[in-house]
Amino acid sequence: MNIKQVIVLCLVVLLGKHFEGNAQNETHKPNKMTSELIRPPYLKEGDTVAIVAPSGILKNREREVQQAVDLLKSWGLHATVGKHVFSKANHFAGTDEERCEDLQKAMDDPTISAIWCARGGYGTVRILDKLDYTKLKENPKWIIGYSDITALHNQLHNQGFESLHALMCVSLTKDISEVQESVDTFKAALFGKPENYDLEGSKYNREGEAKGQLIGGNLTMLHTMLGSDTSIDTSGKILFIEEIGEYKYHIDRMLQSMKRAGYFENLKGLVVGDMSKLRKNTTLWGTSIEQLILDATADYDFPIAFNMPAGHEKDNRALVLGREVELKVGKESSELSYR
Repeated sequence: MNIKQVIVLCLVVLLGKHFEGNAQNETHKPNKMTSELIRPPYLKEGDTVAIVAPSGILKNREREVQQAVDLLKSWGLHATVGKHVFSKANHFAGTDEERCEDLQKAMDDPTISAIWCARGGYGTVRILDKLDYTKLKENPKWIIGYSDITALHNQLHNQGFESLHALMCVSLTKDISEVQESVDTFKAALFGKPENYDLEGSKYNREGEAKGQLIGGNLTMLHTMLGSDTSIDTSGKILFIEEIGEYKYHIDRMLQSMKRAGYFENLKGLVVGDMSKLRKNTTLWGTSIEQLILDATADYDFPIAFNMPAGHEKDNRALVLGREVELKVGKESSELSYR
């Protein structure tokens, strides 16, 4: 090989790496979904809801799933339970393939009007890249859940769908009155009458008003999605966050990472839900969780409303993700309303 051939070969290799790098950069950019999303048809009597388990194992949870079936029937709906809901594969409700099979089948079935996730835990992220949204776009349907299901909500948003952040089957208690607000707001949203919320005030609230699409969910899952196709472009939107079982320094670390990734740069507003069962570190953090969040977002001036009753508590009000909302935040009270 002469010197000319060597130079040509080097140029080919360098150009190849350049285009490969650009392709990888494009792959990791979040899908910028800013227009109005697809709103699945609201439910009516006679419609069918599929119950699936895309995440953790449902060990000894047959009662709650049956209670969910009975609840749907009391609303005049039909219910079908996925083939693998009670399957077991170590930590998960069946293998990745089995969990994906149930969810994909429900997404593809034109006779299904909504998909209700039985529980969260962990596992949804393992099947995200296996899902095909072609038939869902032909027959949109509501997909419902919270916690680990945030990963699916993110992907649905980037695929162009509204979805429902609400209680799951295992959230149901023997005495349903203990979760009545959760159930009532879930039903209202499902049947086309999502509730606006008047929130309890907080001295930590950052006052102001904002309008934009409501996005978000579990903080850990939002943080996990950073750098992937499933991360949401937050520009011009209102973010909701909630968390459970974390140390305060873990929460700060996630918020700092999101900040450095530009997550808050063009955010219009922040709604903070329940921060449940926070763990105590041997070295105390030193401030409240509210102050921690304010400190992490101190470089921005968007309004922040605390005390949204949504997350890992019994009072877990339904939120329509992807819907345009208006947020008004004061010290004495706040309002979150659908536009």
